[in-house]
Amino acid sequence: MAFEGLSERLQKTFSKLRGKGKVTEADVREMMREVRLALLEADVNFDVTKTFIKTVRERAIGSEVLDSLTPAQQVIKIVNEELTKIMGSQAVLLNKADKIPTIVMMVGLQGAGKTTSAGKLARYLKEEQKARPLFIAADVYRPAAIEQLKTIGQQLDVPVYDEGTQHNPVDIVQNGLQKAADDKNDYVLIDTAGRLEIDDQLMDELSQIKAIAHPKEILLVVDSMTGQAATHVAEGFNERLDITGVILTKLDGDTRGGAALSIRSVTGKPIKFIGSGEKLDALEVFHPDRMANRILGMGDMMTLIEKAQKDYDEKQAEELTRKMQENNFDFNDFVDQLDQVQKMGPMDEIMKMIPGMANNPALQNVKMDPQDLEHLKAIVYSMTPQERQNPDLLNPSRRRRLASGAGRPIQEVNRMIKQFKQMQTMMQKMSKGNFNGMDQMMGGGLQGKIGKMAMGSMVRRNKKRKKKRLKKVKRFKS
Repeated sequence: MAFEGLSERLQKTFSKLRGKGKVTEADVREMMREVRLALLEADVNFDVTKTFIKTVRERAIGSEVLDSLTPAQQVIKIVNEELTKIMGSQAVLLNKADKIPTIVMMVGLQGAGKTTSAGKLARYLKEEQKARPLFIAADVYRPAAIEQLKTIGQQLDVPVYDEGTQHNPVDIVQNGLQKAADDKNDYVLIDTAGRLEIDDQLMDELSQIKAIAHPKEILLVVDSMTGQAATHVAEGFNERLDITGVILTKLDGDTRGGAALSIRSVTGKPIKFIGSGEKLDALEVFHPDRMANRILGMGDMMTLIEKAQKDYDEKQAEELTRKMQENNFDFNDFVDQLDQVQKMGPMDEIMKMIPGMANNPALQNVKMDPQDLEHLKAIVYSMTPQERQNPDLLNPSRRRRLASGAGRPIQEVNRMIKQFKQMQTMMQKMSKGNFNGMDQMMGGGLQGKIGKMAMGSMVRRNKKRKKKRLKKVKRFKS
């Protein structure tokens, strides 16, 4: 998980403050020593760390904190705001040309993931903007680079312009741009060559491509797992090419996160996207405020809601809402929900997006095996249609039959049925807008309140949509 070490260290530091009724200057100084060590261990740039600590200390020693009734929450709030600020404050979207095509130039060192990131970006543009992108294969040096891009193009149904490996990359780009103009593609993604390190030959070639392509975006792709080295790479490319943004790759494998916390401050250029997996759908817009929340264990409800909205079928969601309201949620719906959850990504990562869950001792060091969900489905598939619709039929003898049919221990069957009934009860309360106890379930305190507010806003939004649909139906009938 990204920032795992930093997140754990910071949360442990702040937990010492939570029990204090009053915070002194000595407490703040001690805490900032811990935070400084945590940032440096996370491979955050030294100058960035120094500035961050100075700013937080000055704000935390002010009267707004020392005289506060909840000093621990005030300090965490300040750290959250400053973390957000050094990562860029808010999400920065892609620049778009006034007329088509918008040209995006992908640059970076070998192995950072340029070609895969180009594919992820093309998929994102097709889904979010209904765009018709074109790839230009301008990496004529790396073995199989063109074939890799063609494979990605076939998967996404995106055309690839290439002239093989015997032509000059600058000429290839020029001809590819003419092809995009003829075919009226609205985006062009140029996959350029990389090197093991920055050198004049590479930069000269990229500068020539920039001069003829006039890209609206020059996106530097960097491997977040290289830590401060990623920051130095970003500095070097920015000096020669004046990049417009950064894509951080392999963030799912980076437990430190130093690159994400340093690049914006060092280069002044925003992180626009993060890659958190090998699949072509593993690309997210980078939201500094949400990332700060994740680091501090406060969850990331907005990203979780967006994932759910993207992966959930609207008709299926409406049917589920109706069943929740009528208290008809059964094991058939349970299996459908498991399928939807699996689409959203690893279960342990999803749980950590829920406020309070990252700090929940029961989830510490727990790795949720995707196979566990398959075991749950096997138990449900062993039920008769009547048992799926009416869980109350599942007496001890039927449960033993399910355990035998699914090849799972009887304790696992009992546990699943118990969890299902708890889920039924919770969903019934949620459908009625009753969130009593939700804050305790999500860890209590500020995190619980955030979770409760987010869940409440989702229900209110659904109610508003339902009212609008009813009004439209009435107008139509009249």
